[in-house]
Amino acid sequence: MTEIFGVPTPVLVGQLLLGLINGSFYALLSLGLAIIFGMLNVINFAHGAFYMLGGFAAWFLLSTLGLNYWATLIAAPLLVGLVGIVVERLFLRRLYRMDHLYSLLLTFGVALMIEGPFRHIFGAAGKPYPVPSALSGGINLGFMFLPIYRAWVIAISLVICLLTWLTIERTKLGAYLRAATESPSLVQAFGINVPLMLTLTYAFCVGLAGFAGALAAPLYQVSPGMGSSIIIVVFAVVVIGGMGSIGGAIITALALGVIEGLTKTFYPAASSIAVFVAMVLVILIRPSGLFSREA
Repeated sequence: MTEIFGVPTPVLVGQLLLGLINGSFYALLSLGLAIIFGMLNVINFAHGAFYMLGGFAAWFLLSTLGLNYWATLIAAPLLVGLVGIVVERLFLRRLYRMDHLYSLLLTFGVALMIEGPFRHIFGAAGKPYPVPSALSGGINLGFMFLPIYRAWVIAISLVICLLTWLTIERTKLGAYLRAATESPSLVQAFGINVPLMLTLTYAFCVGLAGFAGALAAPLYQVSPGMGSSIIIVVFAVVVIGGMGSIGGAIITALALGVIEGLTKTFYPAASSIAVFVAMVLVILIRPSGLFSREA
């Protein structure tokens, strides 16, 4: 069996695959966080709760209403986005021009309000979610066995991240949105409904978190704590990439997922802190983040 630095090739490639999968979820979540901070000036600590909500929405639609996997993958983010609209209209809209601490505290409270009922009803137990038959099984690559669903997770995450980045950075809609965050009164003078645009932006971003939750459901059990266990890592990703940097969030998420996978291979004891060690080093060298436009 071929070895690389004393590690069998299938083991190393398998850990890299797991790292890419984790990085894919980090990318979807950190993408939404970066857009919300960059466009709405809000630190959205409730993002993990929306991720959990997406997982439970997918599980409920599948197990109770009988929708198939593909329908739940579309419906779950839409339901989470509707919840996001309610949160933005009732609470966040009042905080856009206030200090970041207010939005952090508010969204932390929203996260507790969302997670509380699920913890009360389901406890710590997780709910299984089967892999769809169309994506079950795997492909024998010779040096490893690649599960089809894991490949699907990586592929669809990359496609969504790329399309979102192109929409924000390369389209007229993205230009309107960026302008609305810089000078909302000027954009509104051109007949554009800025408050509605900001509401839909927040709904789209939390919908991304809901999509990630639905996508994660067949890989991990759906549980009330699934959001709180990932949100701190995602915040670290956004800090490393640069708060508000959309491209930076995507690249950093995938890179840190791979680093995490490699750390589990060569030094498993440090795998849980690898992301945070990287964050500390980046803050020491470039406090604004690797891809921030600030000096």
